[in-house]
Amino acid sequence: MFNTRTKIKALLQSEPTGQEVIVMGWVRTFRNNQFIALNDGSTNHNIQIVVELGLLDEATLKRITTGASLKVIGEVVPSLGKGQKVEVKAKTVEILGDSDAEKYPLQPKKHSLEFLREIAHLRFRTNTFGAVFRIRHSLAFAVHQFFNEKGFVYLHTPIITSSDAEGAGEMFRVTTLPLENPPLNEDGSINYKEDFFGKSTNLTVSGQLEGELGAMAFSEIYTFGPTFRAENSNTTRHLAEFWMIEPEMAFYDIEDNMNLAEAFIKYLIRYAMEHNMEDLEFLDQRLAEEEKQKPQAERTEMGLLEKLRFVVDNDFERITYTEAINILLDSPAYKKKKFKYEVSWGIDMQSEHERYLVEKHFKKPVIVTGYPAAIKAFYMRMNEDGKTVAAMDILAPGIGEIVGGSQREERLDRLEQRMRDMHIPAEEMSWYLDTRRFGTVPHAGFGLGFERMVQFVTGMGNIRDVIAFARTPQNCEF
Repeated sequence: MFNTRTKIKALLQSEPTGQEVIVMGWVRTFRNNQFIALNDGSTNHNIQIVVELGLLDEATLKRITTGASLKVIGEVVPSLGKGQKVEVKAKTVEILGDSDAEKYPLQPKKHSLEFLREIAHLRFRTNTFGAVFRIRHSLAFAVHQFFNEKGFVYLHTPIITSSDAEGAGEMFRVTTLPLENPPLNEDGSINYKEDFFGKSTNLTVSGQLEGELGAMAFSEIYTFGPTFRAENSNTTRHLAEFWMIEPEMAFYDIEDNMNLAEAFIKYLIRYAMEHNMEDLEFLDQRLAEEEKQKPQAERTEMGLLEKLRFVVDNDFERITYTEAINILLDSPAYKKKKFKYEVSWGIDMQSEHERYLVEKHFKKPVIVTGYPAAIKAFYMRMNEDGKTVAAMDILAPGIGEIVGGSQREERLDRLEQRMRDMHIPAEEMSWYLDTRRFGTVPHAGFGLGFERMVQFVTGMGNIRDVIAFARTPQNCEF
């Protein structure tokens, strides 16, 4: 019964032939007891169902409300209305599921994104979120296709781990111990030997360390999975649960790493532009209307499609951290005290600094390398100056950092010294150090926050609007 339906996207692309079709979907609008706008999520465009007067009884007509689901059998005919070539002249209309028009929250009108976040279980049915999540799907597919074409092995790294890859300590603990009365050691600390795993464990903040182990056997691997940060950041750029893509490559240096990351970003954008142009055009228009509401000084110079083409068609600018700081110090924004955060060599650049470099100074994506060792993780390769590491961040217009990566420290003595300096217990990481003991090689990798990539490609201003169900401080709905 259901496998014979024709998707609305395919139907709208077809020529009117007079053939009989079965279409199913949800009612967007119903006008004059005659014209049903039906949508099944395959496209933002609706198919018009024409119901001849007298075909349905009064009781059935009353049940055709916004949100109700229908099965329609009818004939494909040329459309007399504007905007579509075909419509369906109904022979039978079956109501699969009723929708109470007075209670259904998605009435045919404009809703705010804040309101839609409160009904995230229904927001997929709107045009904006239909477009966003079809693009998200395409980008996820393109991730796998890109690495598969290059011969990478897809590695599933653990979600539950006992290591803290970032050294940030902002982790969600995983335990089966009773919270009200956990077993204690003599010194009053919690006795994790009685826990499920026999040690303290947490949700992963990164699959990188385990990914490096795979790269030391397969040469090139990538991970693509959920990661978790217990960071109390209520911003438009942070989530507590998000997806990360983390390739790790043996026989790569920082230059190879940058080249791969740039090619990867361009590949993803090109894929979306080839397969989701209809959705991108819709979001481009949506963003243009949003920009008109802003004061002139706050408007972005480029539209969404213009920005995406600009990224794909231009080489990314490459500068050192030191050069970046000097540009910021010489900038009119710094001299006029327009930066909220201080600028000096050694700082961890804030989003406002990153966006200035990209949007005002270079006007294109920027790769910054050679960060101070003091603000970077223990596994990054120390440069010859003894002050900076072979790290690289890719900064994108609108959101700042989109990729963070580095050449990894492959020299055992240097890595052990760095771990001592940062008080990371070497005995607990002996498995990681083994990759440097047994056939170490120069290697590198990076992490791309998938939601930030989706945000960039869709032009959405808030990261909570590019993941199905956002997990943020004080919020774990659905």
